[in-house]
Amino acid sequence: MLIQPHVALRIEKRILGNEGAVLLVIDNLVADPERLVRRAASRAFIRKSKYFPGPRTPAPAMYLPFLESVLNPLLREHFGIQPGRFRFSMCHYSLVATPPEALSFLQRVPHIDSTDRDGLATVHYLFRGNWGGTAFYRHRESGFESIDPSRCEAYFRQLEAESQGGNAPPPGYINGDTALFEQTARADAVFNRMLVYRRNSLHSACIDDDHVPPPDPLAGRLSINSFIDVV
Repeated sequence: MLIQPHVALRIEKRILGNEGAVLLVIDNLVADPERLVRRAASRAFIRKSKYFPGPRTPAPAMYLPFLESVLNPLLREHFGIQPGRFRFSMCHYSLVATPPEALSFLQRVPHIDSTDRDGLATVHYLFRGNWGGTAFYRHRESGFESIDPSRCEAYFRQLEAESQGGNAPPPGYINGDTALFEQTARADAVFNRMLVYRRNSLHSACIDDDHVPPPDPLAGRLSINSFIDVV
């Protein structure tokens, strides 16, 4: 499956919160996004992670070198990372589909994908329904917007205490400010748009508890999510 960039590919750089983390918003990513959707519809999705709220299946093999060719020229300017070969710890089609009442505590608060400052994450939206984009957050007690190794132990110790306190979130997705977290930025979901950000930024999908997507690649919140290390 050959994947080509769209002729009208467009890149926007945004700066997040007080810590100034970079978010790249890339619109019109691939030339034929509908083909990626059709490929997803032919795959069997299974639940792969206790953290992600829905099923996943591997993305097409050619998506990986395509992503490398698009992102490598952007790394030095936007993230201060030397271009190199990409190592993917994950590259999957994903469907957010877990009912709000079934979410664990860690699925009800913003999360990080890694404490590695130079690790990148991407989310490529492949749906047209009103299923919500992605938001970024600040932990109110610590002021942290990202979690690196020097912050990890203190942050998760505090979060564990908060999970037992009176401000612990009730069942449901986080979708805005709460007693524990402040939303610092939000990127809307647009068909064939990709977000690129550091994996240690606190973030979460913007899901409406009254409008949870179905586990259907043709009708639900289909995306391709990748974790990238540059070597």
